Amino acid sequence: MVLLTLTPAAKSAVELYNQLPGEKDHVSTSDPSLSEPTIGAPVSHAQLIQVARCLRETDIPNKNDFRLDALLKGANIYVPPPKPKPQPTAEYTALMARLRREEENIAYQRMINPTTSIPEPARINKEDEDDEVTFTDVNRQLALIINVLVSIIACSVAIWIAARHWSVPQRMALSMFGSGTVAIAEVAIYMGYIRRIKEAKQVEGKKVETKQVMDTWVIEKKDPKKEHELRQRKGGKHR
Repeated sequence: MVLLTLTPAAKSAVELYNQLPGEKDHVSTSDPSLSEPTIGAPVSHAQLIQVARCLRETDIPNKNDFRLDALLKGANIYVPPPKPKPQPTAEYTALMARLRREEENIAYQRMINPTTSIPEPARINKEDEDDEVTFTDVNRQLALIINVLVSIIACSVAIWIAARHWSVPQRMALSMFGSGTVAIAEVAIYMGYIRRIKEAKQVEGKKVETKQVMDTWVIEKKDPKKEHELRQRKGGKHR
């Protein structure tokens, strides 16, 4: 149900309506009360119609001031005030307090232990080296896969052509057997290669790196005697 706001003219009409003798007919039980009218209070359209009709049937002066169009002039749709926010529960309050303490603790730790946003040169070099190693490994694996596929296909085609005088099922079985043998051999060779690389890395990691000075160079070595004579000559010139 849409309610309207009570205008000053409608307020005066409702006050006169309340002063009329006799029992007032209520339009609906859900309509707002008109016992204490105030400007801006809610009122239904049916209530204004009833007030205007009752005042028109009485012998009051200036009946035209209480017509329905005069009562509706300046009225707006009534918007009820927002409901008050529900009070937070004890659990919610405790949770927010705990989260607030944790956030303050994190901010304090960041303040006493600031972290720089500038990356370290050693870390940058390490990341670049890792990227290069990863890229190299990917290229090597792709090349290995291509080589294995080429070997298998070439072996199958060669066996198929060599056994052209045999029947098709025999040629197919021989080609599949030959290609399977080549694939197994390629995988075995690659696994042995990987194992040897790991062993070499382990042996290299156990070695202790030692540094030794092989040679030294002296740049522009000064002679104390010549330097003393040069100072004496300069002193004699100034005299």
